[in-house]
Amino acid sequence: MAKDHGPSIKDDETYQALRDDGASKEKAARIANAQASKEQNPSRKGGKAPPYEDWTKDELYERAQELDIEGRSDMTKDELIKALRQG
Repeated sequence: MAKDHGPSIKDDETYQALRDDGASKEKAARIANAQASKEQNPSRKGGKAPPYEDWTKDELYERAQELDIEGRSDMTKDELIKALRQG
């Protein structure tokens, strides 16, 4: 049985699995609570945006800027892709 993480976490088992995989507390809580909600389907495939490899370096930089990724101005296209995926 998963540890009880308090009333703000709706799916303790999913939360703990995500934390064990290195997810932040905030990210794990968002995902666990979304999966516990009948109105949300977080495991369903998302939008139809093209893969980052098809984006221009400028587009990747703009997205990194939106996410406030540090060091983005010195990154190559491949480094930007890696940073965006880790973000």
